[in-house]
Amino acid sequence: MVTRLYTHPDAARHETPPGHPEQVARHKAVLTALADLPLDRHEAPLADQAELLRCHPQTYIDRIRAAIPAEGIRMLDADTHVSPSSWDAALRAVGGATAAVDAVLTGMADSAFVAMRPPGHHAERETAMGFCLFGTVAIAAMRGLDHHRLDRVAVLDFDVHHGNGTQDLLWNEKRAFFASTHQMPLYPGTGAADQTGAYGQIMNLPLRPGSDGAVARAAWGRILDRMIEWRPQLVIVSAGFDAHADDPLAQLDWLDQDFAAITRAICDAAAIGGAPVVSCLEGGYDLAALGRSARAHVEQLIGTPG
Repeated sequence: MVTRLYTHPDAARHETPPGHPEQVARHKAVLTALADLPLDRHEAPLADQAELLRCHPQTYIDRIRAAIPAEGIRMLDADTHVSPSSWDAALRAVGGATAAVDAVLTGMADSAFVAMRPPGHHAERETAMGFCLFGTVAIAAMRGLDHHRLDRVAVLDFDVHHGNGTQDLLWNEKRAFFASTHQMPLYPGTGAADQTGAYGQIMNLPLRPGSDGAVARAAWGRILDRMIEWRPQLVIVSAGFDAHADDPLAQLDWLDQDFAAITRAICDAAAIGGAPVVSCLEGGYDLAALGRSARAHVEQLIGTPG
């Protein structure tokens, strides 16, 4: 089994204000945790803007580009900030994800993990929000569908916050199954169970505050039963680790081993239909828990848990 890691130093050059949870140190915490794992390591390339156009209009792309400051930090909304290197960091987040899709679909890797920031699953078609600029996993899904001519892609999101951006970008895409567990109530307030997409291809399972790993595993069992029936040719994961009991931004009670178990279940379900798995880093704001959980996740992608 070959698992590729895509990352780049630009991820640590995307700066946010002091005290901001989506901090530069997140990138180091993840890479340090993965340092000794047997990964096929590659630099995340800069995405061509044509990739962004798979999900975002040119007017939005131009607006984000124009918002990048020459120096300092600029606020796009109360949560979302950009600095001089944020443009390249965001392009490499997308570029890493699309390169990972290319790698697994052409047989160069069996799975892949993209350790980049900023995250992407809150970015809607024309709105940057929730620390996110571009809809990384949705763009990666469209890369699989349009460039590689797949018929069915599944996007799975276990971040504690609902991936409203991914849902927005894939709402009308009948070839993409999107499923999410997330705490409710919690930012951004979307992800009710009755939000099922234009073709019934979206599945939201909101979880109450205090839900533990047993609840999480049961919820993912339901999702994966549906995914197996849907027979995806590629599985893309929004891997947020902020459902951890130690995370400061939410109130779910998952532990390191829950992320491992859910990842193992995802990989096993994907393998039934021969679908490779690409995973992209989203949230996770307690640095120690983030590192441990990311390692537990990637160990399962490799298939050799420690």
